[in-house]
Amino acid sequence: MPLPHFLALILSVVLAAALTVWAAAGLGWPLGLVSLAALGTALAIRAFAWP
Repeated sequence: MPLPHFLALILSVVLAAALTVWAAAGLGWPLGLVSLAALGTALAIRAFAWP
């Protein structure tokens, strides 16, 4: 993977994380609840990806 693509990928992940934390704080959601929801979603996606 070329370096500019790699850096753009890192930047997009950091921006998505910042947007998620900002939205959770604005809505008054506990950050632990948001992280557990993200973990559960990632596990569900991973479970359905297997044959």
